Amino acid sequence: MSKTSKLENLRHDAQADVNAVRQKITKLDADQIDLILTGARSHYAWQDRPVSEDLFKQIFDIMKMGPTSMNTCPVRVTFVRSKAGKDKLAKSLKPANVPKVMSAPVTAILAYDTGFWTELPKLFPHEDRRHMFEGKEKHIEDTAFRNSTLQGAYFMIAARAIGLDVGAISGFDNSVVDQEFFNGTTMKSNFLCNIGYADETALFQRLPRFDFDDVCKIV
Repeated sequence: MSKTSKLENLRHDAQADVNAVRQKITKLDADQIDLILTGARSHYAWQDRPVSEDLFKQIFDIMKMGPTSMNTCPVRVTFVRSKAGKDKLAKSLKPANVPKVMSAPVTAILAYDTGFWTELPKLFPHEDRRHMFEGKEKHIEDTAFRNSTLQGAYFMIAARAIGLDVGAISGFDNSVVDQEFFNGTTMKSNFLCNIGYADETALFQRLPRFDFDDVCKIV
């Protein structure tokens, strides 16, 4: 079979797969949307319940299917649950965030790999686009940061979708996390995210949000 014929078959299969999903489900219902976004809350207090490695893998397998530009997939996730790991994280945290992290069953470091572009032959196999990044440090950094942030959002939605709660944290020193966890690598931290089962007694009222007309326009 020629390369062109193989690609055509792959395209046909992909289109059939999407059509099959659309035949099965066209949209989430209101309760499902409540679970992942509209009814969900960020949490910073936690029940003393473990989160299994199987759930880590479920989150990843959902998250990885979210779109990134050119399928670059730059996010790298470190699940920190040991006391030694939490102690290293604590060095980076603003004081108010220390108890939030130390009490969480797991804190995920959502990081990005500035060497992501070297994996493009695997992730974008039909055309070698490494030349678009090689030697272009700002483009690499912008692409990695932007797309790992997208993947971090998918991570939180995935965790909620399988019944976990999340609490994202940006109040920390990235340079300390990078030194403690990624020294000598091409990885850099983006943000932290606690995951587990929330202690809902610590919740306070939901903070305000903008209305559509406040921040959106149609042109």
